[in-house]
Amino acid sequence: MKRYLPPIILAVVLMSVSCKQKAPETKEPAPSFNNQLTAEEIAGGVMTPEIMWKFGRLGSSVLSPDGSTVIYTVTERDLATEAASTNIFSIPVSGGDPVQLTKDGGSSPQWIDNGKSIAFIDNDGNLATMDPKGAVIKKVEGLSNFEYFSISPAGNKIYFTKRVKLDQTANEKYNLPRAKVRIIDDLMYRHWNTWSDYSYSHIFVADFNGNVVSGEKDIMEGQKFESPLSPYFDETEISWSPDGKYIAYTTKRLRGKEDARSTNSDVYLYEVSNGKEVNITENNRGYDKYPVFSPDGSRIAYQSMERDGYEADLNRLFIYDIKTATRTWITKGWVFDVESVKWADNENLYFVSAYLGTSQVFKTTINGNGVDQITKGNHELGSLQLETGKMIATIMSFALAPEVASVDLGSGDVKQVTGINKHIYESVKMGKFEEKYTKTKDSKDLQMWVIYPPDFDPSKKYPALLFCEGGPQSVLGPFWSYRWNFQMMAAKGYIVFAPNRRGVAGFGQEWKEQISKDYGGKNMQDYLDATDAMAQLRSQVPQGLPLVIQCARLVRVDFAAGGSILNWLVAVQDTGLQVRFIQVPRLVAALLHVMGITEHADLSVLKN
Repeated sequence: MKRYLPPIILAVVLMSVSCKQKAPETKEPAPSFNNQLTAEEIAGGVMTPEIMWKFGRLGSSVLSPDGSTVIYTVTERDLATEAASTNIFSIPVSGGDPVQLTKDGGSSPQWIDNGKSIAFIDNDGNLATMDPKGAVIKKVEGLSNFEYFSISPAGNKIYFTKRVKLDQTANEKYNLPRAKVRIIDDLMYRHWNTWSDYSYSHIFVADFNGNVVSGEKDIMEGQKFESPLSPYFDETEISWSPDGKYIAYTTKRLRGKEDARSTNSDVYLYEVSNGKEVNITENNRGYDKYPVFSPDGSRIAYQSMERDGYEADLNRLFIYDIKTATRTWITKGWVFDVESVKWADNENLYFVSAYLGTSQVFKTTINGNGVDQITKGNHELGSLQLETGKMIATIMSFALAPEVASVDLGSGDVKQVTGINKHIYESVKMGKFEEKYTKTKDSKDLQMWVIYPPDFDPSKKYPALLFCEGGPQSVLGPFWSYRWNFQMMAAKGYIVFAPNRRGVAGFGQEWKEQISKDYGGKNMQDYLDATDAMAQLRSQVPQGLPLVIQCARLVRVDFAAGGSILNWLVAVQDTGLQVRFIQVPRLVAALLHVMGITEHADLSVLKN
């Protein structure tokens, strides 16, 4: 009699990318819809695709200059029409009931006039202002067709980005208005799923008096380069100096093959009054991004990678001294990536690092006197905001969609401030999750996350789902995703386990770099070791019998997943264990066959 093991589904996924808000393109009134749970959804009590669609999604969040109030955006979506509506809310940092400031749509809020007013993008894509209570909304004249904006600390200048068309289409070059053709002579004709539109994101600077924008100037005039950088177009790659006299911005001045192959972006310091600029990172060949001025404007903190073309290089924290034109690596010896840098004062800085399977807040000084951990907990923190000694951050976990939290810089305590989806959590049970460690075949400590089904009963047997992080050199922490949602998987009765195998960030640069040129090696063995730790597979398989994997509930495998399965099979065969996939859906079986997986495993197709 054959012994069948608990079914295991192998999936390879990439972390979702959080995108910055841009000016809404719609000119129609903001849609309204009801996203309250139905009686059936409340009775079911677990996550479903329909319930996940009803989650309010946190966008940007901004702390007031006095550190007392947070303004933030929430986007709601309607399943039936796929319409979306984004509005601005306000809430005290100490907690309380939120106040909806916009009713007809609003995004990208910014405190101006020392916290007396709020600038934002309205539903028609216009720049507008309002008071902190959401009253007296006024449209700002003189600005259109822009994407991001930021008003200077003094309030008399504004920079904004918009696309500038500098290339001709094939139709324009040859006067063929009816031809549907592209002439491709550059590798960057497409980036991921976005085709070149023959234009470039440029930074403009202009005068601003609270009511009108005037005298705009393209500070990148004629340049076929972009700021912020494609494909993320992250607005934090640009910043004002505290006195409003300078703009620091990120761009990559490369074309053709060099642009496609290189990561050599640079930070430029632009003087508003005369247009002079200097490349403050000229001698570094890797990424240089995210400039942030010190409170007195004398220094610029920025993130830097050393090696050209290596996107997973160590993200270091550097300080540029404007007066002496010197650069200092102040986190030397820290082997974790630095992100979301904020100045506390002219000497001390805070930042976020992916750290041992989580993301936490850390502190350092301009003198490089080591790194101190501020927060702890099974969560991911990000997007730091710091004003007058008060800090807020975004927080999420496997059981919590992104919210705003406050961080006590003395104790390190993290307290959730917003409750965007409180009404859902009151009726829908989230599966618990925990951290586990096991030993790898070569005696390394392997951390993994385990997410259990709601109402998990340890006395029962459950099917297991192995989550294989993509990237491959990306972060796997307790994240929330609307594309790959662990609660959705667990709600179907699976125990999900997600190993932080070699190649992921957050366990030191050596661990992250091990996967380079060894994609089918030790990281695949890590998956096997994690699976053994969870299900003790090998001890359950008698000598001479195959490992049988039940696939009846497997609905989709993409090429990335297929590649991972193939590498896993090769690693398993090296141990002498044979694998058999049974009840494989026909379309999945066809893909596995095309990818050569059937050369390494037996496969039987699901009937009917």
